[in-house]
Amino acid sequence: MLKHNHIWSALDRLAREHGLSVSGLARRAGLDPTTFNKSKRTTRDGKLRWPSTESLAKVLNSTGTTIGEFVVFIGEEDAGGVYRNVPLIGLAQAGNEGCFDDSGYPVGGTWDEVPFPDIGDPHAYALEISGDGMAPVYRDGDVIVVAPSANIRRGDRVVIKTRDGEVMVKELRRRSARKIDLQSLNPEYPDRTLEFDDLMWLGRVIWASQ
Repeated sequence: MLKHNHIWSALDRLAREHGLSVSGLARRAGLDPTTFNKSKRTTRDGKLRWPSTESLAKVLNSTGTTIGEFVVFIGEEDAGGVYRNVPLIGLAQAGNEGCFDDSGYPVGGTWDEVPFPDIGDPHAYALEISGDGMAPVYRDGDVIVVAPSANIRRGDRVVIKTRDGEVMVKELRRRSARKIDLQSLNPEYPDRTLEFDDLMWLGRVIWASQ
């Protein structure tokens, strides 16, 4: 059963995913900055107050988040919905031949599996981070879930594979008709600019087990 705190927790997590406070999330959606404040989640007499469907729709639209992706932010222990096993492999192994097809979909028999709420993307997969090359955003042992079919917008974290076989996780800063500019998650590593001709595929990171 979906509970009051499930929805509010999901909004909190969605805001953090986009590097925003809940006030910043509301502003991005064109709402009053106090719409999602904790003081607005109950009435003065203690009754539970739910976010309106209109405000949720505006938030999802402004962040480029689908309903399926929003369900993910409810959290595994709270989702109570349909789960399926998604393929899991270490990020260090993801560049090996035969792990992905030309569209960036997982293939081959070297994958493990992990249960995850069904987000409506049959090609979703998980990668386990090794080392601290992406600290402080992702650390050794973190698991990220990637949805190859999800819309990608500026500021999203993405997994990219180049034609040289390199697989990396970066933040998309800009995309033009010919190239993409990527920001490294670890400030000790340089940012990258890739021509589309050098790119095999990219997919959006929709969840991380932080």
